[in-house]
Amino acid sequence: MAYVTGPAKPPGCPFCEPSEDLLVASGTLVFAVLNKFPYNPGHLLICPYRHVPDYTDLTGEEVLELGLFTQRAMEVIRKVSSAHGFNIGMNQGDVAGAGIAGHLHQHVVPRWGGDSNFLPVVGGTKALPQLLHDTRDLLRGAWD
Repeated sequence: MAYVTGPAKPPGCPFCEPSEDLLVASGTLVFAVLNKFPYNPGHLLICPYRHVPDYTDLTGEEVLELGLFTQRAMEVIRKVSSAHGFNIGMNQGDVAGAGIAGHLHQHVVPRWGGDSNFLPVVGGTKALPQLLHDTRDLLRGAWD
C-alpha cells in the first residue's frame, strides 16, 4: 500500500544517491540495496554507481563486479533465510517494465517452495513477513 498511497516519486534518481537505510553493501563500482517495494523479503538490487541505462553501457570492470555482487547476494540470502532459488534479471527500458529505466539495476529475488499464495493471485497484493530494516540488518551483517 505504501507504493500506491505514498507520495509521488521524488525528482532525480534514487540509485545515484542510494538510501543508507536500504544499503546492504558497497563495492568499488557497484552497490547492493534493498528494493523499497520488494517481491519477497531480501529482494536486492545490484546497481552501478554510474548512471547508465543499459547493460551494454557498463565497462568490463563494472560487469565483473556486478556479477560478483550477484553471487555474493545469493550466498548471503541463502545464509540468512535459506532461499530455495532465485529470480535474477534486469528490465531494460520502459517497454520492458523498468520502473527506473535511466539507471541500470539487477534484481536478485529470493524464492521459496510454495511462496505464492492467494494474495497476489486474488487480491493483487503480497504479504511480507519482515520489515525492510530487519531484512537489511540481516543481509548487511552477513555480507562481510
